[in-house]
Amino acid sequence: MNKKNNNNYSNKGNKYKNVYFIIGNAYAGKSTMVKLLSEKYKGYWCYENYHNVMLDKLDKDEYPYVTYTRDLVDWHDFIRRSPDEYERWINGASKECEKLELMMLDDIIKNNELVFVDTNISIETLKKISDKDHVLVMLTDNNESINRFFDRPDKEKQFLYQLIMEEKDPEKALDNFRECLIRINSKENYDKLLKSGFNVLFKDNNRSVEETLGLVEEMFKLK
Repeated sequence: MNKKNNNNYSNKGNKYKNVYFIIGNAYAGKSTMVKLLSEKYKGYWCYENYHNVMLDKLDKDEYPYVTYTRDLVDWHDFIRRSPDEYERWINGASKECEKLELMMLDDIIKNNELVFVDTNISIETLKKISDKDHVLVMLTDNNESINRFFDRPDKEKQFLYQLIMEEKDPEKALDNFRECLIRINSKENYDKLLKSGFNVLFKDNNRSVEETLGLVEEMFKLK
């Protein structure tokens, strides 16, 4: 990120004063909460990977990780990657996604009173551009993030599962992909989120969606 952008993002508590960010691990409920908040408060909904609207126009040399799936010829190659390759792609894509999301937010905040974001923006950057009352970490047990990855009905997850089932040895392919998930859902990554300094909300399967929304509102001081 260039010097000019860094100066802009340091405008803490002002430029992004009406933006609420949710980060965390998979299956913690981030997407659901961002959607419900945007509906309830009539705010702009930045859904998971909202930067994808820019995908067709991106230069593959500038964004090699984000455009990897765009230019993929055989999607089976996606699920055949080793854990090392998968982790490298995740980390690279996250950095590129952050750059894209920040560019988009600069336009979104001009025309919207409230903005709710399911984000790829790093903890380090969020500390520069926002504050404790505008960032929430949602966490679930890492084992749930891994073991229930394909339980979600969204098309992307089911598409990947179908690819795995089409492999010559589906069980081996599933084990390999599970190892990829274990790598990115490591204790190190979990602890980094847990100790970020932002408010943390742990998933409770005995708590209703409405109850969870209420807690999120309280942490964001929207109530």
